[in-house]
Amino acid sequence: MSPWMILALPFARHALVATTFVALAAGWIGFYVVLRGTAFAAHALPKIGFAGASGALLLGVNSLLGVSVYSAIAALGIGALAERDRRDIATALVLALGLGTGALFLSLGNLYAEDAMSLLFGQVVGVSASGVRETGLVAMAAVLIVAAFHRVLLFTSVSREAAATRGASNRAADWALLVSLGLATSAMMPVVGALLSFSLLVGPALAARQLARRPWQAIVLSMAISLVIAWLSLFLSFSLGWPVGFFVACLAALAYVLSRVVERIFARRTAAGDVPARAD
Repeated sequence: MSPWMILALPFARHALVATTFVALAAGWIGFYVVLRGTAFAAHALPKIGFAGASGALLLGVNSLLGVSVYSAIAALGIGALAERDRRDIATALVLALGLGTGALFLSLGNLYAEDAMSLLFGQVVGVSASGVRETGLVAMAAVLIVAAFHRVLLFTSVSREAAATRGASNRAADWALLVSLGLATSAMMPVVGALLSFSLLVGPALAARQLARRPWQAIVLSMAISLVIAWLSLFLSFSLGWPVGFFVACLAALAYVLSRVVERIFARRTAAGDVPARAD
């Protein structure tokens, strides 16, 4: 079936718009995740959000609301604990608590296997018109937070000590990134699922870092790669009936591998004097 025939179906158009929101937010926020080395938090928060979704289903409320609230609380918890201990230890503690409560909610709610699978791997074909609006609002909120803290995030990533001496708040940057990351993973869960949201956050940003010269170039390129991956994954999922998350994970890894190949070819040509060296 051609892409145009697929888009003639209402649920496919809803899925495309929701996926677009998710991909743009993931590409933008993923840049800061890679820059600041917070990949473990990006890996943990979707799993913690799974507990929020299962808790929401247990209570009979909107699952996206449950994911957003639980992820935001988890992000704040990681930020608070990280002030007293190492960030990876704080993240691991919050992740363990989130997975434990998620298992409890699943047990109490007697969720069907299909419900659990949709939370873990995504169920983009089930996104309704109202779900598209909710996903867009959550993704937009996540992007606005990191956009507001863009300079602080860059400055504190380059040199935390120098940033502190000039009055830039490392703590504010950390909290802003964690909260935006929690919201972004909330938006991604209905589309990609809890287990594979990490790939869309990190893969495109890693590829963009290999190819871009400046921060804004890396952000735009990361968003573009994320969008291509999301759209292609959606089409392949519709065509083959496989989970969107599977294709997202594979294509994100492929994008990173290709970026390394291109970067190595460029470096060899530069060393040989075929092209001028890139400006740092």
